[in-house]
Amino acid sequence: MGTSPALGFESKLWAAADALRNNPDALISRVQDELTDEDVAKIAGTCHAWRGGESMGKYADLPGFCKSATLDEIRKHGHVLTPGRYVGAEAVEDDGEPFDEKMRRLAATLRQQQAEAAKLDAAIAANLKELGYGE
Repeated sequence: MGTSPALGFESKLWAAADALRNNPDALISRVQDELTDEDVAKIAGTCHAWRGGESMGKYADLPGFCKSATLDEIRKHGHVLTPGRYVGAEAVEDDGEPFDEKMRRLAATLRQQQAEAAKLDAAIAANLKELGYGE
């Protein structure tokens, strides 16, 4: 079976907007972000290309940005249209650091940050106690 044009168009818009919203540079606050003119143009161009707009070039699925899901794929996911189920994640370049080394480094950093957090928690508790709000 093919892709439903109405369903695919709406899903594609949400998937593209979702991918662009995950850009940390566009965040206004924890719950609000802003699409740039370039973001809107990219979404619109992708949708027009998907619908067969000659001037927009040929449509292609882009991991982490857009995917034209078939009705069979949508059925397989129980008709749930959450973009991440179809679009997936953008390919990430390998940074060249072996996984085991990276995990050891990150775990050591985490332990240092947890120790610092414990010191700060103790200092805050002491300050609250001094102000008459401690236990």
